[in-house]
Amino acid sequence: MKVDWIGFALIAVTLGSLEVVLDRGQIEDWFRSGTIVTFTVIAAVAFLAFLPWEFNQKEPIVEVRLLAHRQFGMAFLVMLMIGAILFGSNQIMPQLLQTTFPYTATLSGLAMMPGGLAMLVVMPIAGQVSSRFQPKYLMVLGLAGIALSMWYSTSLTPDASFDYFGWVRVYQTIGLPFLFVPINTVAYDGLPRNKTNQASALMNVARNLGGSIGISLANVVLFQRTQFHQARLVENTVPSSPVFQSTVQQMTQYFMSHGASATQANGQAMGYIGHLVQMQATILAYIDVFHVCAIAAAVMIPLVVLLVRRVNLHAPVATAAH
Repeated sequence: MKVDWIGFALIAVTLGSLEVVLDRGQIEDWFRSGTIVTFTVIAAVAFLAFLPWEFNQKEPIVEVRLLAHRQFGMAFLVMLMIGAILFGSNQIMPQLLQTTFPYTATLSGLAMMPGGLAMLVVMPIAGQVSSRFQPKYLMVLGLAGIALSMWYSTSLTPDASFDYFGWVRVYQTIGLPFLFVPINTVAYDGLPRNKTNQASALMNVARNLGGSIGISLANVVLFQRTQFHQARLVENTVPSSPVFQSTVQQMTQYFMSHGASATQANGQAMGYIGHLVQMQATILAYIDVFHVCAIAAAVMIPLVVLLVRRVNLHAPVATAAH
């Protein structure tokens, strides 16, 4: 069997180097690190060599020409975005619960569980309606659901309850079945049957690559916005602020009433205020991450409306295993 080994090597180097950049970028301080710069250059050079090579092969390892098809290209882009939001939210929600709120790994998993149950219930419904409505309208419904759920997630407060997180996860996942089912219909519409395996591979790449990008971007936004909000909040914790002085006095009295000396109580009060500032800055940063996800989903809606054409719902659909 003839195998495009050069194409395989180029795409492996591209994706492998890109994963190193996405996984280590925040840790290595991005392009201030020689390691990140090196792997970025390797990924870019390998990808630029990969594209013309694949276009000139009769049996390429990756059928990149499929992305030129209007329907498949749009489905690939939406799947990339879904992977980013889905994997990104899957990563930051437990992180939020276990770092900012006093949740154990078990409790954070239980808070995430209602989202999985919601998908389990809605998936058969999405499968039924997908045969009656145009995929583009279901995709718009799913994207609108994700955008609204992420916008609702921005109502996060420091005293959020377990029920709040459970419902947030339900809202975040309930629209996903209305995207996964119609996306496959759109992706394979008009493609030759002998290209379905290649199309399936590309859709898997879109989902996984989008997930890596989403997790990396979520952590970047979280880190940078935490620093931003902390700097803004610290501006109000100055001796000239009457509110700050009143808070210090109240907390000092509280710790003194629990047996601490005046010096110890003052230090504990300052430490507690610092903890509150850090917690509030972190929560505001998570809210910013949810804002970004909501905007990304909303931006995709007009693109789907304009670029996805109608499909014949009664025509047999060529599918491939995922």
